[in-house]
Amino acid sequence: MIVSSTPRFGNIVGEVWRPLAALFVWDCIVTAVYFYYPFTAPSLPLTIFGSALALFLGFRTNSAYQRWWEGRGLWGLMINASRSLARTARNLLPEEALDLKRTIVLRHVAYVNALRCQLRRQSADAEVLRFLSRGEAEPALQRANVANGILDGSSRRLDDARQRGWIDTIQQAHFERLFVDISNAQGGMERIKNTPLPNQYRFFPTFFTRLFCVLLPIGLVETLGIATPVGSTVAGLMFLAALQIGDDLVDPFANTIHDVPLTGMCRTIEIDLLQSIGDEAPTPLQPVDGVLW
Repeated sequence: MIVSSTPRFGNIVGEVWRPLAALFVWDCIVTAVYFYYPFTAPSLPLTIFGSALALFLGFRTNSAYQRWWEGRGLWGLMINASRSLARTARNLLPEEALDLKRTIVLRHVAYVNALRCQLRRQSADAEVLRFLSRGEAEPALQRANVANGILDGSSRRLDDARQRGWIDTIQQAHFERLFVDISNAQGGMERIKNTPLPNQYRFFPTFFTRLFCVLLPIGLVETLGIATPVGSTVAGLMFLAALQIGDDLVDPFANTIHDVPLTGMCRTIEIDLLQSIGDEAPTPLQPVDGVLW
């Protein structure tokens, strides 16, 4: 996620330079044809076209931002539920279950990092093994959904604690409510990741934006004359940038500079949970070149 306050116009241009370059070449062709082979350019209702296109792009960008913001909100819930889980484990489990307290915390730190990797389509093995031994992690690593496997194993360990008499059924139910909140947040993230925008929201804005850019110099050449390539390219940049913004936000877990900072939030959870059990915690993740990953 970009956290610097300085506008990054270079990134926008860098992402749209190919269609922008093609548009500039097309603008130059239309302008050259107009001056060397004079013709009367058709009167195109560019204002109407542009207004309709703005509606398409507005709907698409708003839908993409809603997905991005929902993803951020779900990770906010995950952070809060993680803190609650560590606090509950520390306060409800007895002194003789000290190892279990530590196990629950470390398993949960491994869980959020595994979830981060799954959402980014990365292997989770190395991140899980940073916090769990091979024997502790193996049952979860063998499952299709590693994060859910870790969460399921944590629940089983608390059920074992109930059978040993370390917690009662009411306390176990309190833990399970936290696991349900965590599982619901994970399900929401997976829904966003696995459900693309409807095809109409992806195809038509792209098609109409490119069509508008093709018609733009034809409608402007009689008014702008030799300045048509500049004026048309600048106007096209606005629409292409709006189109690109929707592409950047539509998948908040794609591991790009525009996405939700999963690594930073996992580090926040790691710090809070390790400190809750008195372990040494790493430092917060810092932005790199104005980007927090």
